[in-house]
Amino acid sequence: MRLVLATHNRHKVVELRAILLPVVPGLRPDDVVASGDVGAPDVPETGVTFAENALLKARALAQFTGLPAVADDSGLCVDVLGGAPGVFSARWSGRHGDDAANLRLLLDQLGDVPAEHRGAGFVCAAALVTPGGRETVVEGTMRGRLTTAPRGAGGFGYDPILEPDAQPERAAGVVLTSAELTPDEKNAISHRGHAFRALAPAIAAVLA
Repeated sequence: MRLVLATHNRHKVVELRAILLPVVPGLRPDDVVASGDVGAPDVPETGVTFAENALLKARALAQFTGLPAVADDSGLCVDVLGGAPGVFSARWSGRHGDDAANLRLLLDQLGDVPAEHRGAGFVCAAALVTPGGRETVVEGTMRGRLTTAPRGAGGFGYDPILEPDAQPERAAGVVLTSAELTPDEKNAISHRGHAFRALAPAIAAVLA
């Protein structure tokens, strides 16, 4: 039983293990490895949708490793920007993976947008591809509202500026960003949590 994740992002590996282990029977932490652990190269995200990018990465990784491969593509879709940054979320500022620059640029672009028009949502497409060519793709979302400044030290990406609509049980009136949630609280409501829990039965069937 071995599953390879198409990511070199250490934060994402930890997050995905935490989501998958409780919902895939018999799966252990050592059974879930990342593409970097097996020497797989990065795959260019040339698709125009989250699902296309997830499938591109999972197909390439399954072919490279001969193992069942899981990949996801996710991003932030802002209502007043027509769904942008979308698939360009990780490179919105022009350089891939520069979270701080991406946050600054997006907040600058939304500087004069009032609170009632700052709706947004994280979207995740998760794909499972086997060496035999079986493919499954599912999507998950987490809706919320964008803040005017980052808050919280947890998570990654745009987590510090999205206040999810679904909030954990805290003191009345307290509204947290995704980066202020505990890992368990975030995984319970996140776009990635929804997507990978929906993918879990297909993963379990492949690894059985």
